[in-house]
Amino acid sequence: MLSVTLLLLGMLFTARGTGAQLVTQPDGHISVSEGNRLELRCNYSYGGSIYLFWYVQYPSQGLQVLLKYLSGPTWVKGIKGFEAEFKKDEKSFHLMKASAHWSDSAKYFCALCDTVSESAGGAEQKPSQTL
Repeated sequence: MLSVTLLLLGMLFTARGTGAQLVTQPDGHISVSEGNRLELRCNYSYGGSIYLFWYVQYPSQGLQVLLKYLSGPTWVKGIKGFEAEFKKDEKSFHLMKASAHWSDSAKYFCALCDTVSESAGGAEQKPSQTL
């Protein structure tokens, strides 16, 4: 039986001059047996309106957007069988896949961006950090 190894990293996109925002991924590194259900947890703390994202980085490749939540239905379907559910009350956006595959071995990034108008000065990217 093969094992799928996933490294979780958090990213934070924040608008200059706004209040504190935090993205946490409690599981820094996980292994899942191939064929088993996969869940990668992402929690955030921010009281305003936000956009949420999951990115993946496969070995020797750049970042790809797996899925994003901008508004509307709280259940989001992404590429390669990944899904996430936005739970505003729990301040969570957990990534899930029904059946993990060895090709899912990669680095995963949860990110948020507040919904700021252009007049607020734009957005800046904070460096990612291993959790």
